[in-house]
Amino acid sequence: MQYQFTVEGMTCGHCERAVVHAVREVDTEAVVKVDLATKQVSVESDKAREVIANAITEEGYKVAA
Repeated sequence: MQYQFTVEGMTCGHCERAVVHAVREVDTEAVVKVDLATKQVSVESDKAREVIANAITEEGYKVAA
């Protein structure tokens, strides 16, 4: 499945790596693309959308959509 998230609070490369790491903690095979300028995170994963969103939230970021 392909998911799009708007993630508030990402401002730098460290934030980007933290979000990618959080997603890969729940799905090691996930393909994650982050666009810091637009706060968009694209995730290709077999896991449920809620599982991915929760992983990002637990890392300390707000998932909007």
